[in-house]
Parts: sequence; structure tokens; C-alpha cells
Amino acid sequence: MHSILRDCRNGDLAGLMEAAKAEGMTPEALAGNIAAGRTILLKNARRPYTPCVIGEGARVKINVNIGTSGQRCDPAMEIEKANAAIANGADAIMDLSTGGDLAAMRKEILKLPIPVGTVPIYEAVRRAGNVIDLSADLLFKVIREQAEQGVDFMTLHCGVNLEVVETLRLDPRVMGVVSRGGSFHTAMMLASGEENPLYAEYEYLLEILDEYEIALSLGDGMRPGAYVDSTRLAKSQEYLTLGKLARVAHARGVQRMIEGPGHMDYNEISYNVKMIKEITGFAPLYLLGPLVTDIAPGYDHITGAIGGAAAAAAGADFLCMVSPSEHLALPDTKDITEGTRVAKVAAHVGDLSRRRDAELPRQAAMAEARRTLDWEGQYALSLFGDHARAVHDRDGACETCSMCGDLCAIKIVEKALEKKI
Repeated sequence: MHSILRDCRNGDLAGLMEAAKAEGMTPEALAGNIAAGRTILLKNARRPYTPCVIGEGARVKINVNIGTSGQRCDPAMEIEKANAAIANGADAIMDLSTGGDLAAMRKEILKLPIPVGTVPIYEAVRRAGNVIDLSADLLFKVIREQAEQGVDFMTLHCGVNLEVVETLRLDPRVMGVVSRGGSFHTAMMLASGEENPLYAEYEYLLEILDEYEIALSLGDGMRPGAYVDSTRLAKSQEYLTLGKLARVAHARGVQRMIEGPGHMDYNEISYNVKMIKEITGFAPLYLLGPLVTDIAPGYDHITGAIGGAAAAAAGADFLCMVSPSEHLALPDTKDITEGTRVAKVAAHVGDLSRRRDAELPRQAAMAEARRTLDWEGQYALSLFGDHARAVHDRDGACETCSMCGDLCAIKIVEKALEKKI
């Protein structure tokens, strides 16, 4: 059993004080949520970083994906991107590298002061040469090696099994399988006719994750990759499988979270979030987007943030940043900065809905700073104060903003009220 789960179930709160304070929770409330499986705490004894709480009662967190590709392999740029993400509010980093020396790349990323996740099947496929030749033994070997290296959480597509793949035949989708990990497992099963080893040997997988205290992120291998596929059967079938797997992991004492849907109509988001939560025993929910339209390439960080805000308000706990280059290219540092900031805004919108009482004082302080034209106060309260300052100052010194100038609504009404009094 993971030590944090054991401590919470035994009422030992010593390891929760810092995390609870950061979330504005009592240690007792946090321990109760962790023990119930509604919240997880990323806290790896192998690496020093501030513990990260994901789940019920906590602030909505942000993950940022980085990593090399076969097309563009620049490890220095990936570290630069990771540092840009952290500087702009990322709570976790995932290394999705598929090009170059993957172990060396991961070693550098693991030096960062933040939780780090991976998708082990990416490295396993590279080492096998192709997905058809990937064996269960190699896949589990890679999982163990990455655990030994100090990874904090892993995306593992345990729910992509033969039953789920059959639903693709029963209810075909335009985009098929868009999850890279999901596609690997699907191809393996279709080629061999055998079950996904992560599903067939799930108990063994949990033993490894328990030994190294790795949080399990149950991957959404059947997430819809197109707006028109959002109501197809495969996604919902996977939800049911993940629900069972999530409950087994929690019963075995392994912290876990669930990964959620990709592309869907805005009006479907709340329903899907609540359905996943119920099916999985209210496990923390981690999702990409959801992207609410497919026809804004170059602005998918916006379509993802719109969906992410709605999802967070409905109960999603962990948003995966979508960059402006999503579906187009490997993100550069500028893309990571912009995508992280937009995701941070989306997470904050979700927090306002879920933690209104905790967030309201900052909103009230901003209203007062705006009323008094206190620009320094506004910058201090802003999510990205330096950017706000740069925008305000670009037209030179101005008591108001340069759009209103001497026609400032606030000043006009204040003067009118003074005359009345």
C-alpha cells in the first residue's frame, strides 16, 4: 500500500500539513479525501519537490506535456520549455519524448522541482523497434526502469482491452483511435489476437506501482479525437472498464486518477465529467481539453481552455495544457508559455465555481484596486501581472487606461457622485 494512503487511513497527518495548508484545507479533510480515493497526493521520497494535491477539495491543477519527437529532437529546448511551463504556473510535467536518448532526456527532466509523469509504452515501442514486436515483458521492464528512475505518475492504458476494441467495429468512428498509447495497444491486440498485457496482468502492474509508490493515471485510450465522434460507443465502454480498474487499484492501496475525453460538444462536458466520476468512485479526473470544436487549428489552446473551464467547474481536477500548435507541430517555448497561461486561466475559472468562498477575497481585492485605479495592486493580484503591466504601459504613463483616457467611466461617476454629495 502506498505510504500516503496508509498514513491517511491510520490517521497519521504529519505528512499532510504543508499540502493541506497550501490548499486551504484542514489536514483531517485532506486525509479523509485521500483515504476515500477522491484525492491523490504526489509526493515522491526519491525527489524533492513541493507535494501536489489533485482531487476533491483542492485547487484545479495543470499538467504540461513536453518531450522530443522523431521529427524534432532538441533536449535543451525541451528543458527550456519545461522551465517556461513551471514559470507560468504548471503543477506537473509529463515527458512524452519519443526521439533521441529517452532515458537521458528523462534524467534531465527529473531534476526539475515538480512532479513528472511518463507514458512508458512510448519508450517500450522505440526499444522494440515497432509496436507489433513489443512484448509484455519489455513493456513491464520499461515501467519498472522508469519507476526506479524516480517518475511520480504514469499514464497506462489499461482500459484499452479486446472488449473496448470490439466496440470500434460495432460503432465505427471517423478518427478511429487518436491516443498514441491507445493506438499502440490496439495495434498489438489486433496483430496478436491477445489481450492488452496491462489489463490481463493488472494485478502485477499494481504490484510494481505499489513497490515504487507511483501514482497510476488510467489512460483514456479511446478518447474521441473528433467532434463528430464524441458520442460513439468506445469512449463509454472504456469508462466502464476504467471504473472497475480504478476501484481495484484503490482497494490495493495504489493512488490513481482517471484520464478523460478529448473532443466533444460543450453541452456534453458536464455530463461526461459527472459520469466518469460516478463510475470510477469519484477518483480524481485528469483531462486534455476537452476541445469543443475541430475547426480552430492554431487556436486549440483556446478551444481546450473553454472546454477545460467547463470541465473543471463540473468536477475535473487536473487539466492538461493544450498548446497553440496542437494537431499541427511540436510546441516551441512560446507555444508552451501561451498554452500554460491559458490553461491556468481555465483552471482558475473552475476554481471560482468549486471554491467560491476561498477565491472570492482575491476577486474583491481586484475590484477595489480597479475602482481606485491602483495599478500596482492590480498587477499584484493578476495571474500574470508582468504581462498586464506591459500592456498597460505600452502607450506611456496614464492614470487610467489608454482606451478610456479622460472618459474613464469610474472617474466620471465618482466625480458625479461627489457633486451630488
